[in-house]
Amino acid sequence: MKYKDYYAILGLDRGAALADVKSAYRKLAHKYHPDVSKDPEGEARFKEVSEAYQTLKDPEKRAAYDQLGSHQAGQDFRPPPDWGAHFGNGGAGAPSFDDIDLADLFAGLSGGRQHGGRARADRPMAGRDYDVTAEIGLEDAYHGTQVDLHLGVPDYDHQGRIHHVERTFKARIPKGATSGQRLRLRGQGGKGRNGGPDDDLYLNIVLRPHALFRVDGHDLYLDLPLAPWEAALGATIEIPTLGGPVQLKVPPGTGAGKKMRLSKRGLPIPQGGEGDLYAVVHLAMPADVTKPEQALYKQLAEASTFDPRAHFSQEARHAG
Repeated sequence: MKYKDYYAILGLDRGAALADVKSAYRKLAHKYHPDVSKDPEGEARFKEVSEAYQTLKDPEKRAAYDQLGSHQAGQDFRPPPDWGAHFGNGGAGAPSFDDIDLADLFAGLSGGRQHGGRARADRPMAGRDYDVTAEIGLEDAYHGTQVDLHLGVPDYDHQGRIHHVERTFKARIPKGATSGQRLRLRGQGGKGRNGGPDDDLYLNIVLRPHALFRVDGHDLYLDLPLAPWEAALGATIEIPTLGGPVQLKVPPGTGAGKKMRLSKRGLPIPQGGEGDLYAVVHLAMPADVTKPEQALYKQLAEASTFDPRAHFSQEARHAG
């Protein structure tokens, strides 16, 4: 049979801890999952990563794999002479390893040592964790939502061989979820075998970009365009929030770049409370200026002593 380096597939050293095995698998499974990856070889890599994980996460299967020794990936090899007696068919004659794939060998392995001369093929085995990306809108994050996920996931047939099945997950995402958050759904992952426990489903939250708001944790930022006279004279204006429009009082003399804080108008915080909304002022000029408007601007220019570039001459004097 041909050797597969399960450690190299997961990017691990042979002495890696179980936590490192799980972490590497989750990262690579998410990267190459057929519902996520754009890589033309993504599905094949996903199967390869899943195969490596199924062996290395089980202490007894991993011990059996380590007994095979280290070889070059793809190299033809045969297990040590006594390997089958310890891990194979219970010592009932010399096992044949001809025309067998390493994945089939470990998929059919009970994961248990000999007990009374027989392999414990009915030993309970836990399922496996799944990582899924859930992309939601900002309004969904504000109110909370339920998502339906249709995924092709690896499963075992009655002979212990891996194949893909279609599964549908319904997941409730609480209000206040943010990008980068990882939600755990207990018992919604891979199904256990022989009475073993079901594993977990992890949702990796991604917020879709919004037309108006930018997100920073649970705070929101909104670009607020003001006409020159609104910034100079002050105004009360209506602005949008995720909870509905509100009135905002702009004080006279408000300059571009000023951040105006609206308390508790951001995203809900799961532990309690809300983030804030910051309106960031931008001065907006009319694209077309009428003749009456031009006349008013000229009157303003003649009457005003304001110099927006006064600091230029001050810096020049200091430099001289």
